[in-house]
Amino acid sequence: MSTDRPSSAPPSTLVVASKTDCVHAGEMRARPSHALTAGIAQTSTYTFDDSSDLERYMRGEDVDPEREEYGRYGNPTVREVERRLAALEGTDDAVLFSSGMAAVTTAILALTKAGDHVVLFRDCYRRTRQFVAGTLSRFAVTSSLVSPGDLGELSRSITSNTKLVISESPTNPYLSCIDLSALSGVVRGHRGVKSIIDATFATPVNCRPASFGIDLVIHSATKYLAGHNDVLAGVVAGPQHLVSLVRDLRHVLGGVCDPHAAFLVGRGLKTLALRIERQNVSAAAIARALERHPGVQRVFYPGLSSHPDHAVARQQMRGFGGVVSFLVTGGGLAARRMVDGCKLARIAPSLGGVETLIEQPAIMSYFEMTPEERSAIGIEDSLVRLSVGIEDPKDILSDIENALATIT
Repeated sequence: MSTDRPSSAPPSTLVVASKTDCVHAGEMRARPSHALTAGIAQTSTYTFDDSSDLERYMRGEDVDPEREEYGRYGNPTVREVERRLAALEGTDDAVLFSSGMAAVTTAILALTKAGDHVVLFRDCYRRTRQFVAGTLSRFAVTSSLVSPGDLGELSRSITSNTKLVISESPTNPYLSCIDLSALSGVVRGHRGVKSIIDATFATPVNCRPASFGIDLVIHSATKYLAGHNDVLAGVVAGPQHLVSLVRDLRHVLGGVCDPHAAFLVGRGLKTLALRIERQNVSAAAIARALERHPGVQRVFYPGLSSHPDHAVARQQMRGFGGVVSFLVTGGGLAARRMVDGCKLARIAPSLGGVETLIEQPAIMSYFEMTPEERSAIGIEDSLVRLSVGIEDPKDILSDIENALATIT
């Protein structure tokens, strides 16, 4: 029988972000004016007392190692959030960006050069795939696509000039979960190759990829980390020597997170563990109910024993997340009518916020493709993706069931 929890307890070695770290990690113990919450350093530039003060800073001798001279290079509000994100991921450091795509593209650019080769899984986020196959190819970086989760094919695809292997876990929209330890083992078996995992759907509350040997962890902080659908941001977390490369390139490319956006991300992080726990439980209950519903052909949720990656997810995740995808019986038109029939769930392209959102990927993210092109990459017209919010799960389920009733 399907379950919203692992059929056995998660491995005792599984370590995820704590509730306390979500609230306090990276904070200054004493703030100006004894303020409890973080301030917003809304400045683009910083001053020096005199020329000698400036020279000490330039020589790296300033008493404050995190002092900056210009907003593109750093900001105290941003830096506090970066320290907390590193603590949540269990990594040396983290660097904050203006969006998830700014984070992933800068990380890829920082670790590749002309003549290098990148391997992606076919179910990787389409914009990441588009950047690697389209933009990077203009600069003599080649790429290969391998079947979702196929580590054998991955190993065969790695060549002497491969530098990066990129995946997500769970993936969008089918929630596939790759074996992170096995992936890390394959990558580390090849000298000079690094791994990147987009863990946006998991969050550090459910899974810490770095603990399985993954080199860099990326999030669209717009989603669960900020959690309120009111800010764009992204983050790259990992070991100091790699994060410093990414940070240095951010200084050049300029995809910085502004102080107010960083403040909103930091505020969202304080309730991250509470929100994720609620969304884990709600999504699992909704997934179980939909799996029994005659109006639903198939449900994709890693917490269900019917999901092909359930065993992997059970081993490396504390919870299974707040996204449920499913195929509506009756095809694309039925799915459209079902989505339009929702009253609580709002039609929107994003996910991970406190509000429940719903979309039909065929007419949202993949609208420009023909049905045949969508089918070729596994996007069925009858597919619906539900991002479960923090509303009462009974209300969310009732809304979905009432919408399904309009097509049966």
